[in-house]
Amino acid sequence: MNRVKAELGRRRRVLGGAVCGLVAALAGLALAELTTAAVRPEASPITAVGGAVVDATPVGVKEWAVREFGTADKLLLALGIVVVLGAVAVAAGALAVRHPGAGIALAGGFGLVGAVAALSRPEATWRDALPSLVGGLCAAGVLYLLVGALTRPGPVDAPPGGAWSMDRRGFGRLVAAALAASAGIGYAGRRLGAYGSAGATASRADLVLPAPAVPAPPVPPGADLRVPGISRFLTPNRDFYRVDTALVVPRVDAQTWRLRIHGEGVTTPLELDLRQLLDRPLVEHDVTLTCVSNEVGGPYAGNARWLGVRLADLLREAGVRPPSQGGPADQLVARSVDGMTLGTPVEAVMDGREALLAVGMNGEPLPFAHGFPVRMVVPGLYGYVSACKWLRELRLTTFAAYDAYWVRRSWAAQGPVKTQSRIDTPRPSAEPEAGRVAVAGVAWAQHRGVSRVEVRIDGGPWQEARLGDADGNDTWRQWVWPWQATPGRHVLEVRATDGTGAVQTGVRRGTVPDGATGWHSVAVRVRPGSRRKA
Repeated sequence: MNRVKAELGRRRRVLGGAVCGLVAALAGLALAELTTAAVRPEASPITAVGGAVVDATPVGVKEWAVREFGTADKLLLALGIVVVLGAVAVAAGALAVRHPGAGIALAGGFGLVGAVAALSRPEATWRDALPSLVGGLCAAGVLYLLVGALTRPGPVDAPPGGAWSMDRRGFGRLVAAALAASAGIGYAGRRLGAYGSAGATASRADLVLPAPAVPAPPVPPGADLRVPGISRFLTPNRDFYRVDTALVVPRVDAQTWRLRIHGEGVTTPLELDLRQLLDRPLVEHDVTLTCVSNEVGGPYAGNARWLGVRLADLLREAGVRPPSQGGPADQLVARSVDGMTLGTPVEAVMDGREALLAVGMNGEPLPFAHGFPVRMVVPGLYGYVSACKWLRELRLTTFAAYDAYWVRRSWAAQGPVKTQSRIDTPRPSAEPEAGRVAVAGVAWAQHRGVSRVEVRIDGGPWQEARLGDADGNDTWRQWVWPWQATPGRHVLEVRATDGTGAVQTGVRRGTVPDGATGWHSVAVRVRPGSRRKA
């Protein structure tokens, strides 16, 4: 009987230690959050560790996460880090009951991991390590106090094995006090963080965009076919896709924003604030952006009306010449405020296309999630080589001398957009009724335009679809084909022809290294039509 009681006491002791570990971890995270408010959002332990995990994740795993979870991949990563932290905290607390030094060292060690991760991030300074170090020391200290209270010799009538150093109510009150203090500190950290970004929020709210010197023509009335289920011709900002590595969306204050242009072939380096940029002639242009991670038929494409300054004009002002005119630099490296780098061909930026430093999107300042206050937009190139958000620096160099972020991770150095088409309706596994069915979607081949879209059923002959009116060569085009659907299972396929006459290839390839290819297909089951009674 004594042996059973001793075992029960040991288990209670371990359980109490696990509780101590979790409470200590929460206290550490709360204090780290408060310290983060005094440094910068990217220094948060979870954000720093998450960023390091993203950098170390194999390309195939990243592509799977983007494909399966979209922008929710960042939330899932953060939750995963919290789960791992919780498991480490439980282990540290249970270990500390028997081996206090080892358990407390394990609790503090996670703070050290966060500090190393923070220092590994682009643009990091020694200050970025502070939240993780402070949080780790706090967790270690709280665990020491709680486990000490738990294992201190208890009253005479304590259960065999010394499960509790104090009565359960007393221990519960101690844990509740620690949790309450953690909640208060965490709330203060959140409020201070929100206060720190209030200036950026106010600067966007106060920004009035000047009228464009070169306004975009109205969207042709026939560009939007208004077929139920088809993507809208202009994608609302709230629905525009977002694929990036930022676990925390940078909130840049427009009042303090600066852009630096320098590097090889720059005879007059430039440094501009937002007002100086807005004082230049602004151009309005409709451009469809596409992510290189977009699978055939995927959702990572969107069309918007952008407002910005012609990038080629700024580069010429800085004395830059494209390689075709003897310029020494063939790569323009854009750097964001969070350290992301994208490399764009100088020739493409200066060949006459409407490459912009965009400040507006669909009639309003850029949303924070899409790069406020300034981002790049270059028609005809995938986003990973052209669409730098939260821009702060443009450096002229060569592809031979420098590999940007994604190039170091197995992606091609140059990424022209490939011709693609997508069936938006009917959806996969849809069950339309027999009869006339509108098969419709979008097709894109930015900077070349789309001249033809064709659909076929069950591998039969290709049938030409009706195209929506073109809004230039830099946007997608809607298309629709009326199908006399017969009952049974069918496979629908689509292909497009670009403005040069090149037909979209049907060869299926994945997204790595320079974009997916193949025809989008949709399988449906057509139900027999309903019969009316005479």
